[in-house]
Amino acid sequence: MLDLKEISYQPQTGERKIIENLNLKVHENEIILICGNSGSGKTTLLEIISGLTNPQKGKIFWKNKILSSRQRRWFCGVVFQFPERYFIGTTIGKELKIGHKSLKEENIEIVLNKVGLKNLNLTQPPEQLSGGQQRRLAVAVQLLRNPSILLLDEPSAGLDFAMRNDVKNLILDLKNKNTIIIVTHEPALFKGIPSRMVILEKGEIKNFERKL
Repeated sequence: MLDLKEISYQPQTGERKIIENLNLKVHENEIILICGNSGSGKTTLLEIISGLTNPQKGKIFWKNKILSSRQRRWFCGVVFQFPERYFIGTTIGKELKIGHKSLKEENIEIVLNKVGLKNLNLTQPPEQLSGGQQRRLAVAVQLLRNPSILLLDEPSAGLDFAMRNDVKNLILDLKNKNTIIIVTHEPALFKGIPSRMVILEKGEIKNFERKL
């Protein structure tokens, strides 16, 4: 179980805390939705969980063991908003192999099948994929790292209705197989997927057990 205890964060140039005394528990293989308006601290919370940002106060545990920021960076796979803007591989195959000294073709095939990109031409540029396929590719890149927790920041952002369904189906395919935290300001799009939803408002969790 992921356990956040009394987490607070205020940027050096900020006048107020973005996250304040936040407590949150996420069970293994659970899908949880964190929603809130722009500026509520959703993306900052993902950055803290993933180890990209350190809180000034509080601790983060996994199975009752404290995780350092370095451990969390290895522990989590993060797909930020509009991940396709950050593809740097000239081909899909090269994009999938970034950060790996060696990677078996069999492992790539397994992960691509898992995210619904079976029989993909790995020699084509990522830019030739549809928007929904690009999001699936971004998730595949992270799954190849074998993270314990997958963090998705506004995974439906900028997509049309059909492509949003593509992303929703991807998350359904991963259900009960991965611990997933989804940040969104459009919770209705993910109806029926998460086991629960929490509301983040001005850096604080306001509702722990709201069902979709």
